[in-house]
Amino acid sequence: MFEPETINRDYVKSLLPKRKKETYKGTYGRVLVVAGSPKMAGAAVLTARAALRSGSGLVRISAEPSLWPIFQTSVAEATVTDRTLDKGNLSQFDAIVAGPGMGTEEDASLAICTILETYEKMLILDADALNLVSQNRVSLAHTKASLILTPHEGEAGRLLHISAEEVRRDRIAAAKTLAERFHAVVVLKGSRSLTAHFNGAVFANHTGNPGMATGGSGDVLAGSIASFAGQGMSAQEASCVGTYVHGFAGDLASEEKGEYGLIASDIAEALPRAILAIQKG
Repeated sequence: MFEPETINRDYVKSLLPKRKKETYKGTYGRVLVVAGSPKMAGAAVLTARAALRSGSGLVRISAEPSLWPIFQTSVAEATVTDRTLDKGNLSQFDAIVAGPGMGTEEDASLAICTILETYEKMLILDADALNLVSQNRVSLAHTKASLILTPHEGEAGRLLHISAEEVRRDRIAAAKTLAERFHAVVVLKGSRSLTAHFNGAVFANHTGNPGMATGGSGDVLAGSIASFAGQGMSAQEASCVGTYVHGFAGDLASEEKGEYGLIASDIAEALPRAILAIQKG
C-alpha cells in the first residue's frame, strides 16, 4: 500500500530562512489576489490577509470597484485593482491566487482565461476557479503557468467527474490523478491534507484540528500558499509549507479560542506566530 511522505517541521524550517537586513518589500514577493464578489467579499479579505501574514511584501486584490472600500478598511496593507486585468502587467506578480469567492459569472471566467493565456509564473487556483474548470468554461491545457490546485473533496470530485464520496474513499489516488491530469501540484484539502506532485510524489500534512472546519479556512490556506510561492519556493515547497503552517496556525489559535469558536480570521492572525515558532524550534 502506498504511503505518502509526512511533511515534517525540520523540512518546513529549512525553507523559512531568517531574513537579511539588506532587503525591501519587493524582495518578498508580489502577490495578486483575484477573488471576492458582492456576496463573498470576505473571501478576498481572508486570502489577502493570509498572504501578508505569511510574509508577502506586496499584495494587490483584483475585484469590482464597489468592493474596494471593504478591502481598504479590512486589509489596509493591500492595494486594489479592477477585474479587467491588463495582460501586460500580470508579469509583475511573482504569484497569483485566483478563485476564492469570485463567483462563476462571465467576468470571473474572462479573468481566469486572461491569466491562463498570459501568465507564466506561480498560479494557485482555488474554489470558483476550480468550479469554472469543472464546468469546462476554463481550460488548463495550454497555460505556461506553474499550477497549484487546492480543491476540497467536492471540488476534486467535480474535476474528476466522480462523487465526493468516491474521492473520500481513496484520497491519495484522487490527488495523484488530478496532479497527473492537469500537470499540477494538487493540495487535496481536508483532515490530513495531501499534496500531490505530477511526478507521482505525495506528501501528507499532520498539523491542524477539527476547529478549522469553518468557512474561510480554505481562503486562508490559498493565500498562505500563494505567499510562499511568491517568495521563491517551488510549487511543491510552497504547497507543503503552506499546508503545514496553516494547520499549525490553526492549532495555536485553537489553544486560545478552542475548537468550537475558531474562525478563519483567527487562523490568519496566528500565521506569524506559527512561522516564528517553527523558526525558533
